[in-house]
Amino acid sequence: MLAKFPKLPVLASLCLSLLLISACDENNPPATSKIVFTSDRDGNDEIYVMNGDGSDVTRLTDNQAIDYVPDWSPDGTKIAFTSERDSNSEIYVMNADGSSPTRLTYNQANDILPDWSPDGSQIAFASNRHGNYEIYVMNANGSNLIRLTNNRAIDGSPAWSPDGRQIAFYSNRDGNREVYVMNANGSGQTNLTNNSKTDDGVPAWFPDGKQIAFISSSNGNNEIYVMNADGSNQINITKNRDQDGVPAWSPDGEWISFHSDRDGNFEIYAMDTDSSSLTNLTDNPAKDLYPDWQPRSLNAQQ
Repeated sequence: MLAKFPKLPVLASLCLSLLLISACDENNPPATSKIVFTSDRDGNDEIYVMNGDGSDVTRLTDNQAIDYVPDWSPDGTKIAFTSERDSNSEIYVMNADGSSPTRLTYNQANDILPDWSPDGSQIAFASNRHGNYEIYVMNANGSNLIRLTNNRAIDGSPAWSPDGRQIAFYSNRDGNREVYVMNANGSGQTNLTNNSKTDDGVPAWFPDGKQIAFISSSNGNNEIYVMNADGSNQINITKNRDQDGVPAWSPDGEWISFHSDRDGNFEIYAMDTDSSSLTNLTDNPAKDLYPDWQPRSLNAQQ
């Protein structure tokens, strides 16, 4: 299955430009799904979870430090995230209800942007423990740390392919930020976007592994693009003058969520991949960022 983004009719395009899509199209993400995200609505950045339609927002972390960039485990029972509760950024994991937060990394550098492998056995992340940010993997309990990239550039935002064979990431090793892919052992690092005059990053694999969503500044501001997994056919799907970031697919591929400041502050949005209709899921004065959908395996049990 491939994501579908047809050309919008004139009326739908007008609704999108006026931010009135929800009034024009009642199609909303299912409430039975879950989205975890970061928000500062209670004063500092914490991890929250909500239903797929934006209802039933629940706070999962509660401390004076910054907790951000949550990532569901493949079975939906745990959430990895970055926290500064120990002064520097470290990788933590907690149960899906916010209980039993456990620290996985221990060093004086910054460890950020965790991403679970599809089988749940490993977590990829970025760290500057050797001076610049590189991609590492470790076992899900924090053991057996392995460095995958080794260069003088900045590498970040690792994202496992659905089959676990590859990891997409961004790097500025060619002068500007591009989306790359490598084998899960770090070999075969390949530039996918090849846009020498823009910055691309934050890749997110479509559930069947055939496409990748990512951020690009090709039009001057950050927008969400989709390309084939080999880097071909790059398409802008958000098309606005504001800042859109951090795409995440629903498990069935019917929706793509992202954060955007198109309403003046950053909110979590969901776009229907069939009709391109857009729904503001958070709609509050706070800053809401870094959405991630609950995996299909747990949805099916509810």
